[in-house]
Amino acid sequence: MNKAQKLFKVGLIGTGRISDIYLQNCSKFDGISVDVCGSLNLQESEEKAQKFGVPRVAHPDAIISDPGLDCILNLTIPAAHADISLRSLNAGKHVYSEKPFATNQEDALKILKLAKEKKLKVGNAPDTFLGGRWQTVRRLLDEGKIGIPTGCMAFVGTHGVERHNPNPDFYYQKGGGPLLDLGPYYLTAMVFLMGPISRVSGMARKTFDKRQIENGPRNGEWMDVEVDTHSLSMFEFESGALGSMTISFDVWDSETPRFEIYGTDGTICIPDPDPVHGANDFHGPVWYRTRKESRWEFQPRPTDRPKDWLVAENNYGYNENSRGLGLLDLMKAVEEDREPRASGELSSHVLEIMLGILDSPNKGAFVDIKSRCNKPKPLPEIFP
Repeated sequence: MNKAQKLFKVGLIGTGRISDIYLQNCSKFDGISVDVCGSLNLQESEEKAQKFGVPRVAHPDAIISDPGLDCILNLTIPAAHADISLRSLNAGKHVYSEKPFATNQEDALKILKLAKEKKLKVGNAPDTFLGGRWQTVRRLLDEGKIGIPTGCMAFVGTHGVERHNPNPDFYYQKGGGPLLDLGPYYLTAMVFLMGPISRVSGMARKTFDKRQIENGPRNGEWMDVEVDTHSLSMFEFESGALGSMTISFDVWDSETPRFEIYGTDGTICIPDPDPVHGANDFHGPVWYRTRKESRWEFQPRPTDRPKDWLVAENNYGYNENSRGLGLLDLMKAVEEDREPRASGELSSHVLEIMLGILDSPNKGAFVDIKSRCNKPKPLPEIFP
């Protein structure tokens, strides 16, 4: 960091499991200083502060009102995202939040309006699309490697979070479910790669009324399920390309490709043997085949890939778990007076898409998406 550069001082609210990777990475990002952390569980926050060297611990109210902070890192549960973001903006602070942006479109629009009025920046996870894998896919598309994109397909099948998360209740309560939990990774990547989406449709079901926690101190405890846990959707991009997505907490395993993009001259495949991490990761192989190569006959694994597949190099940029990269870009956006790449407008658009997919079965029709957002620019090869 240039000695004359002012530190971007951050207050972190929400010290649950996801805070570990943010605190770990923010300690490495040049120019960012996490000065205080806190949550409703101050004992938990004290432990995180000690583990990661955060100087102070405070109640969320005190963090929001702290005049010495530039930005609030909002890592609370989804139901609290909008409230914390709105209060932080009203206190004159930039905001970077975990996904989803909000749980309803009214709150999302309030956040965007308030940020504009206050001339503050709003960023939002996921920022995985800023990783080396996704920057590589974007480079291939921008170079016309597969011609004009005509469609895409995403699949994420898991059997829920109760097998590894000791407190998974909110995933199955209103505002949770696989679409709102994992959908942002896939839909954000799609918009980054192919532009905004204009209309959607969907179908969904709730397979189990109750689910059992399978780990931790609550092992064996049953939870009520309030939301649909298996979702199918279709969408049309503003460009005319078509897409589909299956996303579920009810699938034990599958060999379905995790993410593919189809073009007039070829196909890009983003494979991953781990069913959760197709778009929930910053790194990994990128395969593509154009009309010039011979036909493939099966979905290959990295160890037995046929010779007709080409592997794109993605050894530049961020190829590890770099959560918080969107916060770093927001800091640069403040300095450069531009829109963050992982912007509130992008996340609000993705939220409207997901809510439209959820609403489509009730309407028995396609749902038009009213919002639009700028297609985020790729990161420069040297960033920040």
